[in-house]
Amino acid sequence: MKKVTSLAAVVIALSFQASAADTTVKLSHVHLCCNGCVKGVEKAVSGVNGVKAQTDKDAGTVTLTAPDHDAAQKAADALIAAGYFGKSDDATIKLKAKSGAKKGKTQSLKVNGVHLCCAKCVTAVTDALGKVDGVKGNTAAKGAESFEVTGDFKPKDVIKQLNKAGLTGKVGN
Repeated sequence: MKKVTSLAAVVIALSFQASAADTTVKLSHVHLCCNGCVKGVEKAVSGVNGVKAQTDKDAGTVTLTAPDHDAAQKAADALIAAGYFGKSDDATIKLKAKSGAKKGKTQSLKVNGVHLCCAKCVTAVTDALGKVDGVKGNTAAKGAESFEVTGDFKPKDVIKQLNKAGLTGKVGN
């Protein structure tokens, strides 16, 4: 009986140690307007081995639990690739939008890869672009893989405002 108790204590201690080694990061200000957005987050993270995502649609947060720091960073990168953006509560987990946006002004810009699953996503994009000096219009639509922004504006400002709205994308041709 004493051996069984000792063995049980070792197993419990190891399980606590294993869970303590997990890396947890909370991403805030993520665009999560509907269940389609939540499913998009889950799908993006599902490709990263051992990572779980817990979403709070009302708060606009995604909590990533990963076996280690590298997996957590890969999950954050996967969210960016899926068109989401946010702010990390862990300074070592970086959310980097490699948008390809150039300095200077342009009159037309194609943006690819922004998460646009529903009308609320489109509204979030339109509202964000409305805050960019010189933007006159856009062709964002539900389910679109890309859209055009027109006017006389700075591409970096477009991406900056999309990021503030919890979304991101890449500048394309």
